[in-house]
Amino acid sequence: MVKELLRSHSSVRIYDGEQLSKETVVDLIETAQMAASSHFVQAYSVVWVTDEAKKEQLGLLSGNPRQYETSGAAFVFCVDFKRLQAAGKLEGVDIVADSAENVLVGVADVALFAQNFVVAAEAEGYGICYIGGVRNKPEEISDLLGLPDYVFPLFGLTIGVPARRNEVKPRLPVGAVLHENTYDENYDEQLHAFNATMENYYSSRSSNRKIDNWTKQMADFLVEQRRPHIKDFLAKKGFTWQ
Repeated sequence: MVKELLRSHSSVRIYDGEQLSKETVVDLIETAQMAASSHFVQAYSVVWVTDEAKKEQLGLLSGNPRQYETSGAAFVFCVDFKRLQAAGKLEGVDIVADSAENVLVGVADVALFAQNFVVAAEAEGYGICYIGGVRNKPEEISDLLGLPDYVFPLFGLTIGVPARRNEVKPRLPVGAVLHENTYDENYDEQLHAFNATMENYYSSRSSNRKIDNWTKQMADFLVEQRRPHIKDFLAKKGFTWQ
């Protein structure tokens, strides 16, 4: 059942090293391409990193070397308006890529495309992990992968046969994310309940047990601006948020 598959997701951070064939990768990409795309722009590209030296460097730059070392395949998913620029040239026009709206469109396209890829991979028994750490060093990773203007890395993704699977992590209660007709700002009861759920999960899971809860994690995570270099990096790539 598709719902059972979706409800069983957990990130995999250690793989057995078995490599994916090109046939498998192409099949997963073709499946991912059937995701919805705003106005059919398909503003995504994927770099499959097969060069071992580049893979090692990518792992170091993204802060996840162990994942890349053991993965069966390693990717960087990118927002891509370069191809759309080429499409415009074929029609004799210069497209307008430099807008906040187009950045949002590209991010949404990549996310939908990647999630199709992930679901297809997990349906075949593979494990995956998204790696936002590529945004720690986006300029260096762009240089490493030869990404031109109007293309930027959004996240990495590793895939492979899991060496170990983690327990499924609980999610916020439905009442905290589903609003009917109007937005309800009263979260206190739901957040206290979710904290209790997460404290039980962290203290009882099979590895890396700890005492923690969700609101403390989020407060620590968002107490200051994260990755302030992103705005200037996007400007260098041609996105100045006009």
